[in-house]
Amino acid sequence: MSVEETKYQAETLAERGRKWIYPVIRKGPFYNYRSWLSYVYLLLFFSAPFLRINGHPVLLLNVLERRFVILGQVFWPQDFFLFVLAMLAGMVCVVLFTIAFGRIFCGWICPQTIFMEMVFRKVEEWIEGDARKRKKLDEGPWTTEKKWKKALKHLVFMLISFLIANTFLAYIIGSEQLISIITEQVNRHVVGFISIWVFTAVFYLVYSQVRELVCTVICPYGRLQGVLTDKHTLMVAYDYLRGEPRGKVSKTDTWPKGDCVDCHLCVDVCPTAIDIRQGTQVDCINCTACIDVCNEVMIKTDKPVNLIGFYSEEQIKEGKKPRFTARMAAYSSIICLLLGVLTWFVMQRGDVDVTVMRSAGLLYQQQPDGYISNLYNADLINKTDKGQRIELLTEDKNIKIKYVQAPGVLDSAESAKAVFFIWIPASAIHQPKTQVTLNVKLGDKIINNITTTFIGPVYEN
Repeated sequence: MSVEETKYQAETLAERGRKWIYPVIRKGPFYNYRSWLSYVYLLLFFSAPFLRINGHPVLLLNVLERRFVILGQVFWPQDFFLFVLAMLAGMVCVVLFTIAFGRIFCGWICPQTIFMEMVFRKVEEWIEGDARKRKKLDEGPWTTEKKWKKALKHLVFMLISFLIANTFLAYIIGSEQLISIITEQVNRHVVGFISIWVFTAVFYLVYSQVRELVCTVICPYGRLQGVLTDKHTLMVAYDYLRGEPRGKVSKTDTWPKGDCVDCHLCVDVCPTAIDIRQGTQVDCINCTACIDVCNEVMIKTDKPVNLIGFYSEEQIKEGKKPRFTARMAAYSSIICLLLGVLTWFVMQRGDVDVTVMRSAGLLYQQQPDGYISNLYNADLINKTDKGQRIELLTEDKNIKIKYVQAPGVLDSAESAKAVFFIWIPASAIHQPKTQVTLNVKLGDKIINNITTTFIGPVYEN
Protein backbone atom coordinates (compact mmCIF):
# COMPACT_ATOMS: atom_id res chain seq x y z
CA MET A 1 0.00 0.00 0.00
CA SER A 2 1.40 3.40 -0.96
CA VAL A 3 1.86 6.33 1.40
CA GLU A 4 -0.91 8.23 -0.41
CA GLU A 5 -3.38 5.34 0.04
CA THR A 6 -2.51 5.03 3.74
CA LYS A 7 -2.96 8.76 4.23
CA TYR A 8 -6.30 8.65 2.40
CA GLN A 9 -7.60 5.80 4.60
CA ALA A 10 -6.52 7.62 7.76
CA GLU A 11 -8.30 10.80 6.63
CA THR A 12 -11.42 8.80 5.75
CA LEU A 13 -11.50 7.16 9.20
CA ALA A 14 -11.00 10.54 10.85
CA GLU A 15 -13.89 12.01 8.85
CA ARG A 16 -16.20 9.09 9.58
CA GLY A 17 -15.28 8.90 13.24
CA ARG A 18 -16.85 6.30 15.44
CA LYS A 19 -20.25 4.94 14.47
CA TRP A 20 -22.49 5.60 17.49
CA ILE A 21 -25.03 2.89 18.26
CA TYR A 22 -28.62 3.68 19.27
CA PRO A 23 -30.15 0.31 20.23
CA VAL A 24 -33.92 0.21 20.57
CA ILE A 25 -35.15 -1.06 23.94
CA ARG A 26 -38.01 -3.54 23.41
CA LYS A 27 -39.21 -5.50 26.41
CA GLY A 28 -40.06 -9.16 26.17
CA PRO A 29 -39.83 -12.36 28.25
CA PHE A 30 -36.04 -12.65 27.96
CA TYR A 31 -35.57 -8.95 28.66
CA ASN A 32 -37.69 -9.29 31.81
CA TYR A 33 -35.64 -12.30 32.96
CA ARG A 34 -32.44 -10.34 32.41
CA SER A 35 -33.89 -7.39 34.31
CA TRP A 36 -34.71 -9.47 37.37
CA LEU A 37 -31.32 -11.13 37.23
CA SER A 38 -29.67 -7.71 37.06
CA TYR A 39 -31.68 -6.49 40.08
CA VAL A 40 -30.38 -9.42 42.12
CA TYR A 41 -26.85 -8.83 40.88
CA LEU A 42 -26.95 -5.09 41.68
CA LEU A 43 -28.35 -5.77 45.14
CA LEU A 44 -25.54 -8.23 45.87
CA PHE A 45 -22.88 -5.98 44.34
CA PHE A 46 -23.73 -2.93 46.41
CA SER A 47 -24.44 -4.81 49.65
CA ALA A 48 -21.75 -7.53 49.75
CA PRO A 49 -18.92 -5.32 51.14
CA PHE A 50 -21.14 -4.35 54.08
CA LEU A 51 -22.57 -7.79 54.90
CA ARG A 52 -20.79 -9.90 57.50
CA ILE A 53 -20.33 -13.64 58.09
CA ASN A 54 -18.71 -14.47 61.43
CA GLY A 55 -17.62 -10.86 61.68
CA HIS A 56 -15.93 -10.86 58.27
CA PRO A 57 -17.08 -9.37 54.95
CA VAL A 58 -18.80 -11.63 52.45
CA LEU A 59 -16.13 -10.73 49.90
CA LEU A 60 -12.88 -8.78 50.32
CA LEU A 61 -9.95 -8.76 47.87
CA ASN A 62 -7.42 -6.64 49.70
CA VAL A 63 -4.40 -6.98 47.44
CA LEU A 64 -2.63 -4.16 49.27
CA GLU A 65 -2.48 -6.04 52.57
CA ARG A 66 -2.60 -9.46 50.86
CA ARG A 67 -5.74 -10.35 52.77
CA PHE A 68 -8.66 -12.05 51.06
CA VAL A 69 -12.05 -12.93 52.51
CA ILE A 70 -14.49 -15.19 50.69
CA LEU A 71 -17.83 -16.01 52.33
CA GLY A 72 -16.42 -15.04 55.73
CA GLN A 73 -13.28 -17.20 55.40
CA VAL A 74 -9.97 -15.33 55.65
CA PHE A 75 -7.19 -16.31 53.23
CA TRP A 76 -3.59 -15.13 53.27
CA PRO A 77 -0.67 -15.32 50.80
CA GLN A 78 0.18 -18.74 52.24
CA ASP A 79 -3.11 -19.96 50.75
CA PHE A 80 -2.18 -18.80 47.25
CA PHE A 81 -2.28 -22.35 45.90
CA LEU A 82 -6.00 -22.42 46.77
CA PHE A 83 -6.54 -19.39 44.53
CA VAL A 84 -4.60 -21.08 41.75
CA LEU A 85 -6.87 -24.13 42.00
CA ALA A 86 -9.98 -21.93 42.17
CA MET A 87 -8.87 -19.91 39.14
CA LEU A 88 -8.13 -23.07 37.16
CA ALA A 89 -11.56 -24.46 38.04
CA GLY A 90 -13.15 -21.13 37.10
CA MET A 91 -11.37 -21.01 33.75
CA VAL A 92 -12.42 -24.56 32.90
CA CYS A 93 -16.00 -23.68 33.91
CA VAL A 94 -15.93 -20.72 31.51
CA VAL A 95 -14.60 -22.99 28.76
CA LEU A 96 -17.30 -25.60 29.40
CA PHE A 97 -20.02 -22.96 29.60
CA THR A 98 -18.87 -21.43 26.31
CA ILE A 99 -18.71 -24.82 24.60
CA ALA A 100 -22.27 -25.55 25.71
CA PHE A 101 -23.97 -22.13 25.49
CA GLY A 102 -21.67 -19.75 23.65
CA ARG A 103 -21.21 -16.19 24.92
CA ILE A 104 -24.34 -16.12 27.04
CA PHE A 105 -22.27 -15.05 30.08
CA CYS A 106 -21.62 -11.72 28.34
CA GLY A 107 -25.27 -10.93 27.78
CA TRP A 108 -26.66 -12.10 31.12
CA ILE A 109 -24.04 -12.03 33.90
CA CYS A 110 -21.14 -9.80 32.82
CA PRO A 111 -20.98 -6.61 34.95
CA GLN A 112 -20.21 -4.54 31.86
CA THR A 113 -23.48 -5.58 30.19
CA ILE A 114 -25.57 -5.34 33.35
CA PHE A 115 -24.45 -1.79 34.18
CA MET A 116 -24.51 -0.64 30.55
CA GLU A 117 -27.86 -2.07 29.46
CA MET A 118 -29.78 -2.22 32.73
CA VAL A 119 -28.57 0.98 34.39
CA PHE A 120 -26.91 3.55 32.12
CA ARG A 121 -28.98 2.76 29.02
CA LYS A 122 -32.22 3.08 30.99
CA VAL A 123 -31.09 6.41 32.46
CA GLU A 124 -30.24 7.61 28.96
CA GLU A 125 -33.65 6.64 27.62
CA TRP A 126 -35.37 8.25 30.63
CA ILE A 127 -33.64 11.59 30.00
CA GLU A 128 -33.20 11.75 26.22
CA GLY A 129 -35.99 9.49 24.98
CA ASP A 130 -36.03 6.40 22.78
CA ALA A 131 -33.42 5.49 20.15
CA ARG A 132 -34.94 7.69 17.45
CA LYS A 133 -35.10 10.72 19.73
CA ARG A 134 -31.55 10.14 21.01
CA LYS A 135 -30.16 9.99 17.50
CA LYS A 136 -32.09 13.09 16.44
CA LEU A 137 -30.86 14.95 19.54
CA ASP A 138 -27.23 14.05 18.85
CA GLU A 139 -27.42 15.05 15.20
CA GLY A 140 -29.27 18.31 15.90
CA PRO A 141 -27.86 21.71 16.88
CA TRP A 142 -26.95 22.65 20.46
CA THR A 143 -30.29 24.03 21.53
CA THR A 144 -31.22 24.79 25.12
CA GLU A 145 -33.08 21.49 25.34
CA LYS A 146 -30.05 19.53 24.11
CA LYS A 147 -27.71 21.30 26.53
CA TRP A 148 -29.76 20.64 29.66
CA LYS A 149 -30.52 17.04 28.67
CA LYS A 150 -26.86 16.27 27.99
CA ALA A 151 -25.78 18.01 31.18
CA LEU A 152 -28.34 16.12 33.26
CA LYS A 153 -27.48 12.77 31.67
CA HIS A 154 -23.76 13.11 32.24
CA LEU A 155 -24.30 14.38 35.77
CA VAL A 156 -26.36 11.27 36.58
CA PHE A 157 -23.74 9.11 34.84
CA MET A 158 -21.04 10.68 37.00
CA LEU A 159 -23.05 10.10 40.20
CA ILE A 160 -23.67 6.44 39.34
CA SER A 161 -19.99 6.01 38.45
CA PHE A 162 -19.06 7.58 41.80
CA LEU A 163 -21.30 5.10 43.62
CA ILE A 164 -19.81 2.17 41.68
CA ALA A 165 -16.28 3.43 42.39
CA ASN A 166 -16.93 3.63 46.14
CA THR A 167 -18.37 0.11 46.19
CA PHE A 168 -15.54 -1.24 44.07
CA LEU A 169 -12.99 0.30 46.44
CA ALA A 170 -14.82 -1.27 49.40
CA TYR A 171 -14.08 -4.69 47.88
CA ILE A 172 -10.37 -3.82 47.95
CA ILE A 173 -9.81 -1.96 51.23
CA GLY A 174 -12.91 -2.98 53.21
CA SER A 175 -16.09 -1.09 54.10
CA GLU A 176 -14.67 0.20 57.41
CA GLN A 177 -11.75 1.86 55.65
CA LEU A 178 -14.08 3.28 52.99
CA ILE A 179 -16.32 4.81 55.64
CA SER A 180 -13.23 6.36 57.25
CA ILE A 181 -12.27 7.93 53.92
CA ILE A 182 -15.78 9.34 53.54
CA THR A 183 -16.23 10.65 57.09
CA GLU A 184 -12.74 11.82 58.03
CA GLN A 185 -10.61 14.68 56.71
CA VAL A 186 -9.22 14.31 53.20
CA ASN A 187 -5.60 14.88 54.26
CA ARG A 188 -5.75 11.68 56.34
CA HIS A 189 -6.71 9.54 53.34
CA VAL A 190 -5.19 11.25 50.30
CA VAL A 191 -4.45 8.01 48.41
CA GLY A 192 -7.92 6.63 49.07
CA PHE A 193 -9.57 9.90 48.03
CA ILE A 194 -7.61 10.01 44.77
CA SER A 195 -8.38 6.34 44.11
CA ILE A 196 -12.12 6.97 44.37
CA TRP A 197 -11.98 9.71 41.76
CA VAL A 198 -9.70 7.73 39.46
CA PHE A 199 -12.14 4.79 39.56
CA THR A 200 -15.04 7.20 39.06
CA ALA A 201 -13.40 8.65 35.94
CA VAL A 202 -12.68 5.17 34.55
CA PHE A 203 -16.24 3.92 35.06
CA TYR A 204 -17.70 7.15 33.68
CA LEU A 205 -15.60 6.97 30.51
CA VAL A 206 -16.39 3.26 30.02
CA TYR A 207 -20.16 3.70 30.29
CA SER A 208 -20.51 7.09 28.62
CA GLN A 209 -17.95 6.79 25.80
CA VAL A 210 -16.38 3.36 25.32
CA ARG A 211 -19.58 1.36 25.81
CA GLU A 212 -19.98 -1.61 23.44
CA LEU A 213 -16.31 -1.39 22.40
CA VAL A 214 -15.50 -3.15 25.66
CA CYS A 215 -17.39 -6.19 24.35
CA THR A 216 -16.41 -6.02 20.69
CA VAL A 217 -12.79 -4.84 20.85
CA ILE A 218 -11.28 -4.84 24.35
CA CYS A 219 -12.58 -8.00 26.04
CA PRO A 220 -10.58 -11.11 25.01
CA TYR A 221 -13.43 -13.48 25.89
CA GLY A 222 -15.23 -12.72 22.64
CA ARG A 223 -12.21 -13.90 20.67
CA LEU A 224 -12.14 -17.14 22.65
CA GLN A 225 -15.70 -17.88 21.59
CA GLY A 226 -14.66 -18.49 18.01
CA VAL A 227 -12.14 -21.08 19.17
CA LEU A 228 -14.31 -22.85 21.74
CA THR A 229 -17.69 -23.11 20.02
CA ASP A 230 -18.56 -25.76 17.48
CA LYS A 231 -21.60 -27.08 15.64
CA HIS A 232 -22.99 -28.55 18.89
CA THR A 233 -22.95 -25.23 20.82
CA LEU A 234 -26.31 -23.71 21.71
CA MET A 235 -26.32 -19.96 21.10
CA VAL A 236 -28.55 -17.19 19.80
CA ALA A 237 -28.92 -18.01 16.11
CA TYR A 238 -31.12 -17.35 13.11
CA ASP A 239 -32.90 -20.34 11.56
CA TYR A 240 -31.92 -19.54 7.96
CA LEU A 241 -33.60 -22.64 6.53
CA ARG A 242 -36.92 -21.41 7.80
CA GLY A 243 -36.35 -17.68 7.35
CA GLU A 244 -34.94 -17.51 3.82
CA PRO A 245 -35.65 -16.14 1.34
CA ARG A 246 -36.66 -13.13 3.38
CA GLY A 247 -39.04 -10.44 2.19
CA LYS A 248 -41.81 -8.06 3.16
CA VAL A 249 -45.29 -9.47 3.66
CA SER A 250 -47.37 -8.87 0.54
CA LYS A 251 -50.59 -10.42 -0.72
CA THR A 252 -49.67 -9.81 -4.35
CA ASP A 253 -46.40 -11.78 -4.33
CA THR A 254 -46.75 -15.31 -5.66
CA TRP A 255 -43.13 -16.52 -5.23
CA PRO A 256 -42.38 -18.47 -2.04
CA LYS A 257 -40.88 -16.57 0.90
CA GLY A 258 -39.37 -17.54 4.19
CA ASP A 259 -40.71 -16.46 7.56
CA CYS A 260 -38.31 -13.49 7.89
CA VAL A 261 -40.19 -10.33 6.89
CA ASP A 262 -36.93 -8.31 6.73
CA CYS A 263 -38.16 -5.76 9.28
CA HIS A 264 -34.59 -5.10 10.48
CA LEU A 265 -35.74 -4.92 14.12
CA CYS A 266 -33.28 -7.62 15.17
CA VAL A 267 -30.50 -5.24 14.14
CA ASP A 268 -32.16 -2.19 15.71
CA VAL A 269 -32.31 -3.76 19.18
CA CYS A 270 -28.80 -5.24 19.12
CA PRO A 271 -26.46 -3.47 21.58
CA THR A 272 -23.47 -4.28 19.35
CA ALA A 273 -25.29 -3.47 16.07
CA ILE A 274 -24.80 -6.83 14.35
CA ASP A 275 -27.19 -8.57 11.97
CA ILE A 276 -27.84 -12.01 13.48
CA ARG A 277 -29.14 -13.18 10.11
CA GLN A 278 -25.59 -13.12 8.76
CA GLY A 279 -24.67 -16.02 11.01
CA THR A 280 -22.73 -16.49 14.23
CA GLN A 281 -20.47 -13.51 14.90
CA VAL A 282 -17.80 -12.69 17.45
CA ASP A 283 -19.58 -9.47 18.47
CA CYS A 284 -22.79 -11.28 19.47
CA ILE A 285 -23.11 -11.32 23.28
CA ASN A 286 -26.21 -13.57 23.32
CA CYS A 287 -28.29 -10.94 25.11
CA THR A 288 -31.46 -12.38 23.45
CA ALA A 289 -32.86 -8.93 22.57
CA CYS A 290 -33.28 -10.08 18.96
CA ILE A 291 -35.25 -13.14 20.10
CA ASP A 292 -37.78 -11.00 21.99
CA VAL A 293 -38.38 -8.55 19.15
CA CYS A 294 -38.48 -11.25 16.44
CA ASN A 295 -41.04 -13.24 18.40
CA GLU A 296 -43.24 -10.12 18.56
CA VAL A 297 -43.13 -9.88 14.78
CA MET A 298 -43.83 -13.59 14.31
CA ILE A 299 -46.90 -13.37 16.56
CA LYS A 300 -48.21 -10.34 14.65
CA THR A 301 -47.74 -12.10 11.30
CA ASP A 302 -49.30 -15.37 12.51
CA LYS A 303 -46.08 -17.36 12.16
CA PRO A 304 -44.36 -19.73 14.59
CA VAL A 305 -42.11 -18.03 17.13
CA ASN A 306 -38.38 -18.59 17.60
CA LEU A 307 -37.24 -17.81 14.10
CA ILE A 308 -34.32 -16.48 16.12
CA GLY A 309 -33.69 -18.63 19.17
CA PHE A 310 -31.21 -20.81 21.01
CA TYR A 311 -30.00 -23.20 18.33
CA SER A 312 -26.88 -25.11 17.44
CA GLU A 313 -25.66 -25.25 13.85
CA GLU A 314 -26.29 -28.98 13.92
CA GLN A 315 -29.85 -28.40 15.12
CA ILE A 316 -30.62 -25.92 12.33
CA LYS A 317 -28.93 -27.77 9.48
CA GLU A 318 -29.63 -31.39 10.39
CA GLY A 319 -32.57 -31.13 12.79
CA LYS A 320 -30.72 -32.96 15.58
CA LYS A 321 -31.53 -32.19 19.20
CA PRO A 322 -28.80 -30.72 21.46
CA ARG A 323 -26.76 -33.37 23.23
CA PHE A 324 -24.08 -33.72 25.87
CA THR A 325 -20.93 -34.36 23.85
CA ALA A 326 -17.75 -36.19 24.81
CA ARG A 327 -15.94 -32.85 24.78
CA MET A 328 -18.35 -31.46 27.37
CA ALA A 329 -18.00 -34.63 29.46
CA ALA A 330 -14.19 -34.29 29.46
CA TYR A 331 -14.31 -30.71 30.68
CA SER A 332 -16.97 -31.62 33.27
CA SER A 333 -14.69 -34.35 34.65
CA ILE A 334 -11.81 -31.91 34.94
CA ILE A 335 -14.04 -29.42 36.79
CA CYS A 336 -15.22 -32.09 39.24
CA LEU A 337 -11.63 -33.16 39.86
CA LEU A 338 -10.40 -29.60 40.47
CA LEU A 339 -13.35 -28.73 42.70
CA GLY A 340 -12.87 -31.95 44.66
CA VAL A 341 -9.18 -31.21 45.26
CA LEU A 342 -9.98 -27.60 46.15
CA THR A 343 -12.70 -28.67 48.60
CA TRP A 344 -10.37 -31.15 50.28
CA PHE A 345 -7.64 -28.53 50.77
CA VAL A 346 -10.14 -25.98 52.10
CA MET A 347 -11.54 -28.53 54.57
CA GLN A 348 -8.00 -29.39 55.71
CA ARG A 349 -7.03 -25.75 56.08
CA GLY A 350 -6.55 -24.65 59.71
CA ASP A 351 -6.13 -21.36 61.54
CA VAL A 352 -2.43 -22.04 62.01
CA ASP A 353 0.16 -23.63 59.75
CA VAL A 354 2.95 -25.38 61.65
CA THR A 355 5.84 -27.24 60.04
CA VAL A 356 8.26 -29.04 62.38
CA MET A 357 11.54 -30.49 61.16
CA ARG A 358 14.42 -32.00 63.04
CA SER A 359 17.63 -30.00 62.52
CA ALA A 360 19.54 -31.64 59.69
CA GLY A 361 23.04 -32.95 60.31
CA LEU A 362 22.73 -33.10 64.10
CA LEU A 363 22.69 -36.31 66.11
CA TYR A 364 21.01 -36.79 69.45
CA GLN A 365 22.53 -35.28 72.60
CA GLN A 366 22.98 -36.80 76.05
CA GLN A 367 21.30 -34.67 78.74
CA PRO A 368 21.37 -34.77 82.56
CA ASP A 369 19.05 -37.09 84.51
CA GLY A 370 19.10 -39.76 81.81
CA TYR A 371 17.42 -37.76 79.00
CA ILE A 372 18.18 -37.78 75.29
CA SER A 373 17.45 -34.65 73.23
CA ASN A 374 16.97 -33.67 69.58
CA LEU A 375 17.00 -30.14 68.18
CA TYR A 376 14.02 -29.00 66.03
CA ASN A 377 13.03 -26.01 63.91
CA ALA A 378 9.41 -24.98 63.44
CA ASP A 379 7.79 -22.55 61.00
CA LEU A 380 4.50 -21.11 62.26
CA ILE A 381 1.94 -18.95 60.45
CA ASN A 382 -1.07 -17.31 62.10
CA LYS A 383 -3.90 -17.33 59.53
CA THR A 384 -6.52 -15.72 61.80
CA ASP A 385 -7.36 -12.01 61.65
CA LYS A 386 -6.06 -11.23 65.17
CA GLY A 387 -2.98 -11.80 67.32
CA GLN A 388 -2.71 -15.27 68.85
CA ARG A 389 -0.37 -17.04 71.27
CA ILE A 390 0.85 -20.29 69.74
CA GLU A 391 2.47 -23.05 71.77
CA LEU A 392 3.72 -26.56 71.10
CA LEU A 393 2.94 -29.16 73.78
CA THR A 394 3.57 -32.88 74.14
CA GLU A 395 0.94 -35.50 74.91
CA ASP A 396 3.35 -37.58 77.01
CA LYS A 397 4.13 -35.94 80.35
CA ASN A 398 7.53 -37.67 80.44
CA ILE A 399 8.58 -35.81 77.27
CA LYS A 400 9.79 -32.23 77.71
CA ILE A 401 10.07 -29.29 75.34
CA LYS A 402 12.78 -26.71 76.03
CA TYR A 403 12.69 -23.63 73.82
CA VAL A 404 15.76 -21.91 72.45
CA GLN A 405 13.46 -19.50 70.59
CA ALA A 406 9.76 -19.56 71.55
CA PRO A 407 7.09 -18.54 69.00
CA GLY A 408 5.20 -16.33 71.48
CA VAL A 409 2.34 -14.15 70.20
CA LEU A 410 1.92 -13.85 66.45
CA ASP A 411 0.02 -10.98 64.88
CA SER A 412 -2.55 -11.55 62.16
CA ALA A 413 -0.96 -13.21 59.08
CA GLU A 414 2.43 -13.11 60.81
CA SER A 415 4.94 -15.93 60.48
CA ALA A 416 7.63 -16.88 62.97
CA LYS A 417 10.30 -19.48 63.58
CA ALA A 418 10.72 -21.51 66.74
CA VAL A 419 13.79 -23.46 67.84
CA PHE A 420 13.45 -26.04 70.58
CA PHE A 421 14.75 -29.28 72.07
CA ILE A 422 12.64 -32.36 72.74
CA TRP A 423 13.84 -34.33 75.74
CA ILE A 424 12.86 -37.99 76.11
CA PRO A 425 13.93 -40.34 78.94
CA ALA A 426 16.52 -42.78 77.63
CA SER A 427 14.55 -45.65 79.17
CA ALA A 428 11.57 -44.79 76.94
CA ILE A 429 13.55 -45.18 73.71
CA HIS A 430 13.15 -48.67 72.29
CA GLN A 431 14.06 -48.12 68.63
CA PRO A 432 16.39 -45.86 66.60
CA LYS A 433 13.48 -43.69 65.40
CA THR A 434 10.59 -42.82 67.68
CA GLN A 435 7.41 -41.04 66.60
CA VAL A 436 6.59 -38.03 68.79
CA THR A 437 3.23 -36.24 68.68
CA LEU A 438 3.12 -32.49 69.36
CA ASN A 439 -0.10 -30.61 70.06
CA VAL A 440 -0.56 -27.13 68.60
CA LYS A 441 -2.21 -24.84 71.13
CA LEU A 442 -3.84 -21.65 69.84
CA GLY A 443 -4.89 -19.41 72.69
CA ASP A 444 -6.66 -21.71 75.16
CA LYS A 445 -7.45 -24.68 72.93
CA ILE A 446 -5.68 -27.47 71.09
CA ILE A 447 -6.39 -27.10 67.38
CA ASN A 448 -4.06 -29.59 65.74
CA ASN A 449 -1.36 -32.18 66.30
CA ILE A 450 1.85 -32.88 64.43
CA THR A 451 3.95 -36.02 64.31
CA THR A 452 7.72 -35.81 64.02
CA THR A 453 10.64 -38.23 64.28
CA PHE A 454 13.02 -38.50 67.24
CA ILE A 455 16.31 -40.38 66.93
CA GLY A 456 18.34 -41.83 69.80
CA PRO A 457 20.19 -44.84 71.13
CA VAL A 458 18.23 -47.99 71.92
CA TYR A 459 18.40 -49.04 75.59
CA GLU A 460 17.53 -52.58 76.52
CA ASN A 461 15.64 -53.13 79.77
